[in-house]
Amino acid sequence: MKVLVADDSALIRRLIEAAVLDRGHEPLPADDGAAAWAMFEREHPSLVILDWQMPELDGLEVCRRIRASEWARDTFVLVVTGRIEGDDVVNALDAGADDYLFKPFTPSSITARLEIAERRIAANEARWAAEEALANAQWMAGIGQTALAIQHEVNNPLAALLGNVQLMLMDDDLSQDVRELGDDMLAQARRVANVVKRLSTLEAPKTVEFIRGAPMLDLSERNTR
Repeated sequence: MKVLVADDSALIRRLIEAAVLDRGHEPLPADDGAAAWAMFEREHPSLVILDWQMPELDGLEVCRRIRASEWARDTFVLVVTGRIEGDDVVNALDAGADDYLFKPFTPSSITARLEIAERRIAANEARWAAEEALANAQWMAGIGQTALAIQHEVNNPLAALLGNVQLMLMDDDLSQDVRELGDDMLAQARRVANVVKRLSTLEAPKTVEFIRGAPMLDLSERNTR
């Protein structure tokens, strides 16, 4: 896992990096807030450790930017601070921090915070995977219900239409224009019947882009059994 470590103190940064390496992760160092934000935009690390007071941008501003980004959900933010007065902790949490660590800290305390972050990240990933699986199952169930409804509502009138057109075409006295029109009606009705059949035999419902930004259900023959 990539871990962004942002602190303007080289000593503190090295202490945190050592703990990160000891946990088997890859540290991404930054020595001020602007560098931290640039690193985050480039690497999108799962864990970000921010010193509160840094040049350029302070840790809370970097945290706010992370929470406003498209990677907010996937990022755990730990704020390191020597501020312990008044509403400092509340302000850090309001900015979007998941956890905080007070200075001065020991190697064991930063390791403990890393373990907490790892567990939270793993738990979140498991929850999101479960939610995605549930949403997919609900979508699949909805496709099945839709297929049954379409079959029920379309098949009977479609069968009647096909039968009537076929009876019409059996008349030898039809003009050529009417016969061509009947043949076209028959072909289009069979096309609708084929689409309904494919809908009921979807193996793994997928979507394809109909127009830009507008997906539609893939009813191509390659997606049916």
